[in-house]
Amino acid sequence: MIYGYARVSTEAQDLAYQLDRLRRAGCEQIFQEKRSGKNTDGRPQLARVLACLKPGDILLATVTDRVARDPFDMVLILRQVVKAGARLQLLDEPFIDSTFDFADLVAYCYGWAARLHRLKILENTANGRAMAKARGVKFGRKPKLGPRERVKVAERRANGEPCAQIAQAFGVSESTILRVLS
Repeated sequence: MIYGYARVSTEAQDLAYQLDRLRRAGCEQIFQEKRSGKNTDGRPQLARVLACLKPGDILLATVTDRVARDPFDMVLILRQVVKAGARLQLLDEPFIDSTFDFADLVAYCYGWAARLHRLKILENTANGRAMAKARGVKFGRKPKLGPRERVKVAERRANGEPCAQIAQAFGVSESTILRVLS
């Protein structure tokens, strides 16, 4: 059996490229998820595909960082595949193949590179966020009520109007009105 594993980190990202490559490579069943690759915990589809592997099966993915972004995780996954009697191959990195004598070493090195890449992404994101904050960019959801509306809410409540009625008038929940007043 040829299994495929595809992963992206967020719901906003697209799996189409990976899925297309895996289908064209002959995968009979593809496990996919939209979760961080920082560790193997919390990736139920990866756990499912690893549990399915039997002797002679092949597990395909496109590149190292889709499987793991940590060198130790990469080696542990590789060993789990080998222990099942299966084979791990990466389509865009053909030198990652569990049948090679130095597969553990190569997987560790590529896992390390994936980890460094992840750390660089985190650093770049943090720097970009800090620069945006310095420019006055506000993060998070926009408030449902603007400053003028907040003043009107306070006035209406001060005049004795019930919170539920104020909420209905502004088209928001009562808890939003309570947050404005607190």
